[in-house]
Amino acid sequence: MPSYALLLAATALAAGPAAAQVDATAARRAELLRQRAAIDAEIARLNAATEPSATDGPAPARVEAPGDIVVTGHALSLTTQVAGQTVTTIDAAAFRNTPATTIADIVKLSPGVVVLQGNGPRDVGVSVRGSNARNSFGARNLQVFEDDFPVTQPDGLARFDLTDPHAYGAVDVVRGPSSARYGNYALGGAINFRTRRGADIQGAEIGTDVGGDGYANLYATIGRAGERYDYGLFASLVGADGATGHTGYRTGTLNALATVALTDRDRLTGKIIYNEGDFRLSTRLSYNQYLANPYQQGCTRAATAAPGCGTIAVLVNGVNGTRIAQTAAEGDLARNDRRTILGARWEHDLDGDTTWRTQATFDSRVVNQPTSATPFRGTLNSYNLSTDLTDRHDLFGRAATGFVGLFYNYLDNQSYSFNKTPAGRDGIGAPTQLVFGDVRNLGARAREELALAPGLELIAGIGGEWSQLRMRQTAYAYPVGATPVLTVIPADRRFWNVAPEASLRWQVDPALRLHARLGTGYGIPQGGQLFVTPAGTPGNNIALRAQRNTGVDVGAELTLGTALKAEVTGYYEWFRNELVSQSAGVNLLAYTPNVPRSVHRGVELGLDWHPLLGLLPGARLQASYSYNDQYYTDFAERLTAGATSTVFDRAGKAIPGVIPQFVNGRVGYDQPGGALAGLGGFAEVTWRDAYPIDNGNLLTIPGYTLTNLNLHYDPPKGDDWWRRLSLYVSVQNLFDRTYVGSASVIANAIDPATGQQTSVTALRAVTGSLYAGQPRTVYAGVKTRF
Repeated sequence: MPSYALLLAATALAAGPAAAQVDATAARRAELLRQRAAIDAEIARLNAATEPSATDGPAPARVEAPGDIVVTGHALSLTTQVAGQTVTTIDAAAFRNTPATTIADIVKLSPGVVVLQGNGPRDVGVSVRGSNARNSFGARNLQVFEDDFPVTQPDGLARFDLTDPHAYGAVDVVRGPSSARYGNYALGGAINFRTRRGADIQGAEIGTDVGGDGYANLYATIGRAGERYDYGLFASLVGADGATGHTGYRTGTLNALATVALTDRDRLTGKIIYNEGDFRLSTRLSYNQYLANPYQQGCTRAATAAPGCGTIAVLVNGVNGTRIAQTAAEGDLARNDRRTILGARWEHDLDGDTTWRTQATFDSRVVNQPTSATPFRGTLNSYNLSTDLTDRHDLFGRAATGFVGLFYNYLDNQSYSFNKTPAGRDGIGAPTQLVFGDVRNLGARAREELALAPGLELIAGIGGEWSQLRMRQTAYAYPVGATPVLTVIPADRRFWNVAPEASLRWQVDPALRLHARLGTGYGIPQGGQLFVTPAGTPGNNIALRAQRNTGVDVGAELTLGTALKAEVTGYYEWFRNELVSQSAGVNLLAYTPNVPRSVHRGVELGLDWHPLLGLLPGARLQASYSYNDQYYTDFAERLTAGATSTVFDRAGKAIPGVIPQFVNGRVGYDQPGGALAGLGGFAEVTWRDAYPIDNGNLLTIPGYTLTNLNLHYDPPKGDDWWRRLSLYVSVQNLFDRTYVGSASVIANAIDPATGQQTSVTALRAVTGSLYAGQPRTVYAGVKTRF
C-alpha cells in the first residue's frame, strides 16, 4: 500500500528537525528566550492598553512580535466561532491520551451528537439531533469539513473511516438547520475537524497504540511554523483483527495542511487527504441472530455454522436459478475503498477590512464493496469551487461584518452492481444495475453580523441553491429459461431551494451569553435513492422530493473563569418530506420514501466543571445530556404483500432509529504542576436509552450503559527525556457489556392473507439490521516528541 512508504518518509523527515534542536547550544537558546520574553512583555502591555470590546467597532492595529505567525486567515470562518448558533468545540486535550480508534471517541463528547457503528470496523455513523439516525453508515443530512475544506461530496455523503483522530487538534460541532451557511444537506448542521497546526507541533511526534483483538496504530506527525509559513503532516497505519468474526482491517492515512504568506496581503493554503483501506465485513444480523451469536463466532462456513450465524444467499451460476447460503467469511465480504482529497485556498486582503477568499477542492472516492449478494463498485469524483468576500465595516454607526459568496460543486457518478458468485470476494456474476450521471449544485449565500448595542448582536443570512440530479439506471433481470430483461430508467430532477436564517446573541455580562435563532435546512434526494423500489430491488423511485426543515433554537452559555462552563439549548424543528431509509432484508437494498410531516424537538445540556479549583485544581467533571423527541405528524405508509395492500397511519409514532436520551460523563484528575505534572486519569460513563427501529414502533433495541477507565502521563514540554514521552493505558467497556452497537431501520410487513401488520416476533427475524458493539478491550499507547 502506498501509505506505508508515506509513513516511512514522514518518519525520516522527523530526524532533521530533531537533529537541529540537539545541535543548538544551551547558552544561545537561553539568550534568545530572555530577549523574546522582554519583547513579549512590552507587546502585551501595549495591546492591553488598546484592547477594544466586542462591539466598539474595528480593532486598532495590534503590535506583532518578531517571528509571530501571521498566516492565519482573515475571512469569516465557516465553522469555528459561529455567531448566534449552538456550537460546541472539543479540544484535543479531551482525547489526546485515549485510544481514539475512530472519530466516535471525539464527537460523542458534544451534546446533541450520537455515534453508531457503521459498515465496517472503522466506519461510524454520526447523527446530530437525530439527523442521520436512519442511515447505517457515514453521515447524511450533515455537512462535514476538514480545516474548512468540504469532505461531504455533492451527493450528500460523508464517510469517517478515512480519518484518524490522532491527526486532529480540535473539532467544532455546529447544530441546527444551517443551509443558509452550508447549502445542501445541512439539515442537522455541520462538523469541522481541525488538524494540528505546525505552530502547535514545532518538531515531530511518533507514537504507537496497541490493544486487544490485534489492534495496532503506528503514527507520526511533523510540523513547523515561522513568520510566513505553517505546515503539519500526519501519517498513520492502523490494523486490527476485530472482536466480531470476519471484521479485520488494515488502513493507511496521509493528512497534510500547509499555509504560506505570499505577501503581506496574500495567503495560500494547501490540503491533502489520502486514505486506502481493506476492511472485512460481517453481515448485519436479525435481533434473534444477535441474541444467539452477537460476535459471529463459529461462522466460517454455512454448512457447519454455529447457531445465529448470519448468511447471504448467492446465485450458484451468478445469473439466476438456485441460490446457496454463505457466511461472511465464506463469501469474503469486504470493502476496499480509496479516497483522495486535494484542496487549495487563496486569501487576498483588498484592504485592512476586506478579504477575498477563493477555494477549490477535488475529491475522488473509488469503491469496491462486495458487502452482500449484490456487490457495488464505482468511481465518484467531485469538484467543489467557492469564492467569497468578508468585509468589516460600520452600518448605522455600528460595527458589522458582511459576507457574500458564490459556490458550485459537481459529482460524476459511475457505478454498478452485480450478482455475487460463490467464488469469494472476486466472484463477479451478471450485472444487476448500472448507474451513470451527475449531481450539480450552484448557489449564492450572504450574511450580516451587526452589533445593535454593546453586547447585543443581530445575525441574518440567506442562501439560494439550484440543484440538478441527472442520472440513468439500467436494470437487468434474468428470468429462468427466458430472455434477459433490460429496463432503462432516466432521471432528470431539478430543484431550487432557498434557506434564510436569523439570530440574536446577547452577552448579558462577561459570564452569561444568550442566543435565539431561526434557521432552515434542505436536502435533495441522493442519486441511489431514486432507483430502489419498496421491495428493496432496483427500480423506479424518481418521484422523491427534497426534504426541508425549519428550526428554532434558544440557548444559554455560562462561563465562570476557568472553573465552570455550562450550556443549555432547547430546539424545535418542523420537517417536510423527510427522507427515511429502511432495510428490507440482508439480500436487498435500502428503500427511501418521503414522510410528509414530522417534528424533531429536544434539549441539550453540556457541563465542564472544575469543582475544587483551589484545593484540587486538576479535578474535572465533564458531562453532556441530550433529549430527542422525534415523531411523525403526517405519514400514511402503504405495505404490500402479493395482491394484498394496506395503509397504516404512522402519525404520532416515534421516528425509528432515534435514541430518545443519551448521557456522556467523565470524572478525572490531571496533576497541574510539580514533579508529577501530567499524571492523571478518568472514569467515563456512557448511557443510551432504548429506541424503536421500525415505523410501527414494535421492535425496540435495549438501552445500555458502558464504563471506561483511563490512566495517562503527559508531562509539559521540556528538555528532559521523560518530558518528551507520553503514555496511557485504557480499558473500554470495563464490565464487558454485550450491547447493540448499530441497528439499521427495518421495514414492517403484512400478512398476505389478512392484511394485518405482522407481529414483533416476525420483526425479530428480519435480517440485515444489527451489529454488536465492541466488548471489553484494553489499549495502551506511547508517544515521543522531538
